Amino acid sequence: MHNSTQVDIRIPNRVLIENHHGDPDACDVIVEMEGGMIYTAMFATLAHIQRQMTLTFDLSSDMHDTPPTRFAAMETPHVILEALDRDTIEDTIDNLIAMEIFGTIFTQVTEDEATETTETTTTNGNGRRATQEVAAVVLSDVLVVEA
Repeated sequence: MHNSTQVDIRIPNRVLIENHHGDPDACDVIVEMEGGMIYTAMFATLAHIQRQMTLTFDLSSDMHDTPPTRFAAMETPHVILEALDRDTIEDTIDNLIAMEIFGTIFTQVTEDEATETTETTTTNGNGRRATQEVAAVVLSDVLVVEA
């Protein structure tokens, strides 16, 4: 007996890249899938991480009763790359999808009306994801880097 399962194939339709002001080694990446779903994640280089470590070292050096320590504590998932050029970012997205870990790294910022979910999300009081409104603004104002 043949047992078929439905496969969720995600195909990026558009990739938008927004550089962080004053930091050429970090950017937000917004991915719109063929079905209209939008996801976002932060991409950075090792130079960005090293600067974060220097900042925490400097901060801990200035604080009384704390040993100066170099570390980087990231509050959100980061994808670390050697360079932030468009080809490398897009190849990385393709690899994350192929490895089936895209959804654990990228944050979904639009609602999936076709799928019921029991996931707890932060909403804006209207039952929509709080980040959905932010994504709409970002999509209209995003600076796309052309490498």
